[in-house]
Amino acid sequence: MKPITEYQDYREYMRDFYEERKRSSLFSWREFSKLAGFTSPNYIQLVCEGKSRLSKTGVEKVATAMELAGSDRDYFLAMERFGDAKSDSKKILAFNEMQKIAKENRLRVVDGEAFKYFESWVNPVMRELAPIKPGAKPLELARNCYPVVSATEVRQSLDFMVHANFLKKIGEDTYEQTEKIVTGSSEAIPLALRSMNRQMSKFATDAIDDIPSEKRHIAGVTLGLSDATYKWLVQKLELLRQQVVAIAAKEKDYDKVYRLNLQLFPLTKGKEA
Repeated sequence: MKPITEYQDYREYMRDFYEERKRSSLFSWREFSKLAGFTSPNYIQLVCEGKSRLSKTGVEKVATAMELAGSDRDYFLAMERFGDAKSDSKKILAFNEMQKIAKENRLRVVDGEAFKYFESWVNPVMRELAPIKPGAKPLELARNCYPVVSATEVRQSLDFMVHANFLKKIGEDTYEQTEKIVTGSSEAIPLALRSMNRQMSKFATDAIDDIPSEKRHIAGVTLGLSDATYKWLVQKLELLRQQVVAIAAKEKDYDKVYRLNLQLFPLTKGKEA
């Protein structure tokens, strides 16, 4: 099996454990459940299929059945909290705990760097701003931002992005972007993106009052849509976003960093209500 820190879904880890044991023995879901001390012969199978979840005691029993100990056990328990958390704040706490356990044991969490990148608005802003301000100290970069940010936050952001290879340091306080694309495939990334979108949506609201109208463009329209038209419009907006990214990628002499929010959300309930 892969190292446990390459997993972020505890159910996937349990399924892989089952498949690994099954390849080398006559292992069954019944035996797995019995090994963990559950009376229901298909309970663990239901958990792995997402049809049930583990209790606080149950996750401990499963960890014991899989013979997890030390940091691997701690990581699995945190992974279960991450997977079953009912709020984004609890998910973030659990994911940060997973990263902490991995770091303490000099291991790597897949997509951990992408998660950290998207978790704060400072990172994407500095990734665009620092390369066009060669020699600028963190305080100067901070003063170039409309939302208030400290020099310490800027320094931490720059250090992180150099370490994660999102930026390359080519001189004293001088940076250039790497070719590394900031992407992630795990369920942790949408969580970080939701955090980013909340921050950026608030900045858009603040910009209405704080930034002169000739320096920002904010418009909207309220309209009625069917489900089919909604899906068509989402595809058009995604295409527009991709086109904007492609245009910005060719920009060589930019002097400002902008944020484009594309937001389409319901104001009334539909037939399903």
